[in-house]
Formats: sequence, C-alpha cells, structure tokens
Amino acid sequence: MAVKIKLKRLGKIRQPHYRIVVADSRTRRDGRAIEEIGLYHPTYNPSRIEVDSERAQYWLSVGAQPTEPVMAILKLTGDWQKHKGLPAPAPLLQPATKEDKRASFDAFAKALEGDDAKGEAITQKAKKADKKADEAEAAPAESTEA
Repeated sequence: MAVKIKLKRLGKIRQPHYRIVVADSRTRRDGRAIEEIGLYHPTYNPSRIEVDSERAQYWLSVGAQPTEPVMAILKLTGDWQKHKGLPAPAPLLQPATKEDKRASFDAFAKALEGDDAKGEAITQKAKKADKKADEAEAAPAESTEA
C-alpha cells in the first residue's frame, strides 16, 4: 500500500481551507484519511499553516510521499529540510498583533503632527465662473429646441 501526504479540501465554494492528511494513495481527495497532521488556510492574510512536525517527520521516515502542494508547505515550515538534513529556512511571517499595529499608528501620527497639513482637501474647488459659463451654454440650446 502506497501512502501519500496530501491536502483534504474543506470549506465553501470560494473559501477553501485544507487539512494536511496521511492517506492511502488510492483514496479520493476528500476521502478517508489515516491521520491528520496539519492545517492550511490559504485565504487568510498571511496564510495560516500549522503542521505537527513530529508526525510529519515520522510519516516521511516510513516512506510516505508528499504531493507537490504539501511538499511546498513542508519546505516553508522546514520539515522537508529537517527530513533531508538540509539547513532550515527563514522563519515564517507571523501576523502583527494589535499592540504592534497601534505602535506603528502612533509613530505615524507623531510624524504628521510636525507637518503643516491642515486636513483640507487636495483637489481644487470648482470655480463659480465655470458654472456660470456652463449654464450660459445650456440655456441657448434649450431655447432653440422649443
């Protein structure tokens, strides 16, 4: 029996999320799995990737073959490099916390305080003379039609 590490699709039509599963290669994509070893949510920003590294290492060591998408995920998490004995990749980007966002907003606000900006609109207001000219052009056109 050939064992594969593959993605099992869940979720709505345009909101997919996946579970990383170990399954027999003959089973359907969303069929019965031997074990679930992780999650992958591509629609989140940044993508949510969770892999049980210990179980992934075990299944790779006993000969389970990852599919191409799972191989890419394992390379991102560093599990593939650990299995092959290669150097680990850079750590994954972690989502910013509310405190980090607030600190960057406060720093930006302080930078603007020294600026001479008064909060006015950038675009020029329409001149009254232009409006009067438009009205004058429209008035003769109406009188000729009647």
